[in-house]
Amino acid sequence: MLDKLVIANRGEIALRILRACRELHIKTVAVHSSADRDQKHVRLADESVCIGPPPARESYLNVPAVISAAEVTDAVAIHPGYGFLAENADFAERVEQSGFIFVGPRPETIRLIGDKLSAIATMKRSGIRCLPGSDSPLSDDMEENLRLARDIGYPVMIKAAGGGGGRGMRIVHSDATLRNAISVTRTEAASAFGNDALYMEKVLDGPRHIEVQVLADEHGNVIHLGDRDCSMQRRHQKVVEEAPAPGISRKLRSRIGEHCVEACRAMGYRSAGTFEFLYKDGDFYFIEMNPRLQVEHPVTEMVTGVDIVKEQLRVASGEPLSYRQSDIDIRGHAIECRLNAEAPYTFMPSPGTITHFHLPGGPGIRVDTHVYQGYTVPPYYDSMIGKLIAHAETRPLALARMTTALTEIVIDGIETNIPLHQRIFSDAAFIAGAVNIHYLEKTLGTE
Repeated sequence: MLDKLVIANRGEIALRILRACRELHIKTVAVHSSADRDQKHVRLADESVCIGPPPARESYLNVPAVISAAEVTDAVAIHPGYGFLAENADFAERVEQSGFIFVGPRPETIRLIGDKLSAIATMKRSGIRCLPGSDSPLSDDMEENLRLARDIGYPVMIKAAGGGGGRGMRIVHSDATLRNAISVTRTEAASAFGNDALYMEKVLDGPRHIEVQVLADEHGNVIHLGDRDCSMQRRHQKVVEEAPAPGISRKLRSRIGEHCVEACRAMGYRSAGTFEFLYKDGDFYFIEMNPRLQVEHPVTEMVTGVDIVKEQLRVASGEPLSYRQSDIDIRGHAIECRLNAEAPYTFMPSPGTITHFHLPGGPGIRVDTHVYQGYTVPPYYDSMIGKLIAHAETRPLALARMTTALTEIVIDGIETNIPLHQRIFSDAAFIAGAVNIHYLEKTLGTE
């Protein structure tokens, strides 16, 4: 097992990783910006190193600073969490070239699936259905692009080949707006991802967003942990997630999971990963794979009993997975609400000091958060301050537990999106499990 690990992240995921390390008797090093010296995981880690000022580009995205922290503390591995450097193949490569273990996929694998076009090609070879679209980057020949869009059929989406996180995406409904959409998205992609390659794919009418969690080790063992429904989203950002996805049969869930396992074997994948699909009329269409831990991994942990972070650490140590596919049994239902420090309907960030703080409890309730009473939410980073998870034997009971938990939680001193969650959990269509990826924006008025 790893001896000492650098946690190259902040917030609730840094604390989540620290807790897993404690259970495996791994010493921890918390790297942090000067704005995060009061973070809970910084206080609890065996060692801490300040790696720069508040701006992420000067601290959490500062590759030399992160690697130097591992060097001066004699750590042997680095866990990137999610966000920041988690999907940066160059960072993973630098980590390994510096003699450390990267807790995640190999750099070449991250590059392969980080480019959406190469990922789509890989999935097609593994028998996974993809959306109709361009099989190569869009050219500067606008007439050819117009012909392609007409062949695919409007509406189409222009997407950055190197994109992610809901950025670098634009829906086009007609010839009239295609040229501008390509130009704007290309500029955005070059700025955000350092790669201006674009591709085009068909936009489905009212699909759901379903994803499949996988785990793989260095010994050829690969398993899937079932699916999650992440259809409640705004501007491609997830708000509520649940497992298993409502209305998906056990047979269909098993089939798509097996396809994902086969794709992992073909890639020589290792560590945790997530396949993301659009689901419509009984068919799954691959959209991307995330080569990292997902924000919503707790709902899968709750219904399978598998600690995904500990499995990542075991795999990074060279150990085989602790489970076989036959060991995985989906038990009950779990739902997660992302708790954000933001106005519930304008979504404006709300940094500040938390004056009163009380967490909900009771059977099946889990809270992953790094904040506490007196903690000051800084203005420099993502607004998520925690995740509230409810698990029960059935989906209706999980909904009831979450509804109760949302009335018990107290976070004063800042605005949060708790009122939005309360509205979602009283919505008849959501309660019935009949929402798609456009529902939150169009029906609940959060556009």
